[in-house]
Amino acid sequence: MIGIYFSGTGNSKYAVKLFCREYDKEAKAYSIEDSRVLSAITNADLIVFAYPVQFSTVPKILRDFVTDNKELWRGKKVFVIATMGLFSGDGSGMLGRILQSCGAEVKGGLHLKMPDSIADEKALKRPLDKNKELIKIAKQKIRKSVKQLKEGHPTQEGIGFLYRMAGFFGQRLYFGHKTKEYSSKLKIDNEKCIGCGKCEKLCPMRNITIVENNAVSGDRCTMCYRCINKCPRQAMTLLGKSVIEQCEVEKYL
Repeated sequence: MIGIYFSGTGNSKYAVKLFCREYDKEAKAYSIEDSRVLSAITNADLIVFAYPVQFSTVPKILRDFVTDNKELWRGKKVFVIATMGLFSGDGSGMLGRILQSCGAEVKGGLHLKMPDSIADEKALKRPLDKNKELIKIAKQKIRKSVKQLKEGHPTQEGIGFLYRMAGFFGQRLYFGHKTKEYSSKLKIDNEKCIGCGKCEKLCPMRNITIVENNAVSGDRCTMCYRCINKCPRQAMTLLGKSVIEQCEVEKYL
């Protein structure tokens, strides 16, 4: 068994690593950006896949990763973990259906409410103690889910028709178009930017470059919020106009 993840501020990475450790202390987890990940998929029988839900759907970078390597999923057993700020409806089901179309067998799903990563919006912002409590609850859910998977009765959160309708009418009907293509809306305040290059190194899409000591964004942002949450000068925004709180999972452990 292996874990695979795409993660912006660390929620999905944390979740899948804990899941793998609880299931098998020898199990390893790989980012989809890791050069070893394709080989690991080839040699695995059971794959636990974790990702952050965006508007009740899958980030484009992750959809592209799955479909660009569709031949690898045939015959694989997959369990999907969806992390979210509040509610996704069928977060695990969305990725599960893409994997099924590539020949995978989806065994189940798990939804985890985690600290919000959208740094430039007031919505879903919680006190530190509340975020720490969310992590504790997520740990408990992961351990219970691992136990059920081992017993042959994996959790089915996000899987099935009712979950799918909840995801569609809850968000995708109105906002699903936002993740169909990469975004060109990442904004950089050149008066705040010091050209440190941190965002350039962090961006999974290589969408940011440093030009004359200022960060410059292209049109391939996958909305992972890494750069916004890591910028030392809070010079970057995407959905909102200013940074409210920079969030990384390490703050809540």
